[in-house]
Formats: sequence, structure tokens, C-alpha cells
Amino acid sequence: MCIFCKIVNGDIPADIVYEDEKYMAFKDIKPKAPIHILIIPKEHIEKLADIDDVSKNVIGDMAIIANKVAKQLGIDKTGYRIVINNGPDAGQEVYHIHMHLLGGKKLIFAS
Repeated sequence: MCIFCKIVNGDIPADIVYEDEKYMAFKDIKPKAPIHILIIPKEHIEKLADIDDVSKNVIGDMAIIANKVAKQLGIDKTGYRIVINNGPDAGQEVYHIHMHLLGGKKLIFAS
């Protein structure tokens, strides 16, 4: 079972900022910005490349949650970034699809 599934099941604690019946958002334990939230579906989907016709609404739902959380945390007016990494070359470390919500400072693009 992956670490995010363990968080969903309550086996590992997390600093949860949003939760409903299908999704959860919590603070990243290794933040890359002053605000760094991970948004996940509770259903295990390994990576973005696994999204199909059945699960296509997951990405839109996660974006809506990102908007809600950004407003809740006060970064909706100043701006924020959302990122989804897909696979090892993109930096995906946990193989449970997740969206990073980053903000709280001016973010510079770095390659």
C-alpha cells in the first residue's frame, strides 16, 4: 500500500486542509514553497498517464479543490502554481496521482 493510501486510511497522520468523500488535501512534509499542499484522490490511481475515460474527471475535480484551498489559505489573489509530475523523469516520487499546490511567495520557474 502506498504512503498516500495509508494517509487516506488514517494509518499515517497528515496535516489535512481539505477532505471530502473522494479527495483529500494536506501539507507536504518537504515543502518547496511557504504553502505546499498535496491534493489526492482517495482512490488509488498511480500516475497521470493512467487517467482514462472512466477517471477523466479526477483532474478537473483536483483543480477545483486547488482553487478552494488557495482561497482558504489566502493565495487566490496573489497567485499559485499547480503541478502534476508523471513518472521518474518528471520527479514523481509517490506513485499515487497527486497535484502540488504551491504559493505564498513569488515562484520562479527553474528547469
